[in-house]
Parts: sequence; C-alpha cells; structure tokens
Amino acid sequence: MTSEEIIGFVDALDGVLTLRPAPGDGSPEISWGDTFFYYAPDGVTPTATQPFATVVTKNYPGDETSRLDRPDTFRVNIAAGKEAFIQWTGHAPREPASPEGDPGATDTVIAHPVYGRLGWLAVVNPGERTEAATRQLLRAAHHLARSRHERRGEPAA
Repeated sequence: MTSEEIIGFVDALDGVLTLRPAPGDGSPEISWGDTFFYYAPDGVTPTATQPFATVVTKNYPGDETSRLDRPDTFRVNIAAGKEAFIQWTGHAPREPASPEGDPGATDTVIAHPVYGRLGWLAVVNPGERTEAATRQLLRAAHHLARSRHERRGEPAA
C-alpha cells in the first residue's frame, strides 16, 4: 500500500476530516507532509480530540526508532482501541511487554513505539502481509472515533 492509497481509503470513510499540513497554512513545520485523520462530520477541526489515525513520513523528536528517514518510508499510526491492541500485541496497552521486535520492521503491525501505552498500533510501509489488517484497524479506529463523537452529543453534519 502506498501512503496515498491509505489516505484515499480513510478519506472515503464517512465524516472524516483529513488534514495535510503544508507551508503557509499556519501548521508547525514538523507536521508538513504528514496526514491526520479526525472524525469531524461538520468539517471543523476538533480542538479537544486527537486524530484517530495518522500517516507520518519522517522521524519526530523522541520517535526515531521506526527509522522513517529511510527513502520511501512512512508509518501509519492507528488508535484502534484496547481490544485490537491486545489482539495484535498479546498484552494490554499499559501492561509491561517483552521486547516487541524492531519498530522499523516493514509490513508488520506493532505497538506504536511512543504511543503504544495509549493503545496505538503502527505499521511501517504496509504491504501484502498487513494490507487487510491495516484497513480493518483503520475502520475500527474510525468507528471508535465516531462513537466517541456521538457519546459527546456532537451534531452530525
């Protein structure tokens, strides 16, 4: 899967607001070139909600272990929920875990190297092995974000 295929897939889900920070839009320079997905059926960027998924194309300070500085490398980050996290990692997000392998390994679902304790999963360069899982996890994250939005009683567009 390419990053554009992932962006197109998530962008097509109902109520998704896709943000792609770029020079001149007021966003921090570190975010330029990355993509952030929110459940926001009104089209307004939520101020008190994190994205439910992101596509990042570079290392961030304190988050270098996936080695996103390699050519043509990106990582999909997914807030797919506790159940999916346990299914894929074998432990709850806040439970200590044995070393989970190489966070830079491609086409492998892993606990996010920084936000795994918050239940985030990640895939570096999803490919043949993880394409179906990545799509399923993105749908699950979208569903959870929509459910949180509805529980808060926010109006749908």
